[in-house]
Amino acid sequence: MLTTRAPDGSLVSRPLQTLAFSDGELVFFTAADSGKLAELEADPDVNLAYADPARHRYVSVRGRARVTRSRATIEALWSVAQRVFFPGGKDDPNLVVLRVHVRDAAYWEPSGNFVVRALEFARGLLDDEPNDLGRQGIVHGDAGSASRDRGR
Repeated sequence: MLTTRAPDGSLVSRPLQTLAFSDGELVFFTAADSGKLAELEADPDVNLAYADPARHRYVSVRGRARVTRSRATIEALWSVAQRVFFPGGKDDPNLVVLRVHVRDAAYWEPSGNFVVRALEFARGLLDDEPNDLGRQGIVHGDAGSASRDRGR
């Protein structure tokens, strides 16, 4: 999910298909006539949310967006499935490339299976010891550094 800021300051989220991750940027196709482009022009700071509920894994990415019409990127990432959104194909005048430069990404993932997590949760309710519900941390895009806070 891509989240942008609307002119009234509210947050607007919508699904986008991530096509690539290259040189610290996530790459998408989007429509030039989409309302999100006006939002991005006014405020290019965005959030991207990824979820794998079956495995209880979540990632929240903060970044800065920019729009291009890079023919090389369109050629490299085009697939027949994109015709659903861009009937004119690779040459559809409404097709643009959205690139999000990743500033940082926070992640959460569990340790163990459901039973182990349930026991850790219950143990945390019964005593004052920190429980181990999994890993979480932040990976910084520019600095390449990472910080982790285990189980909290």
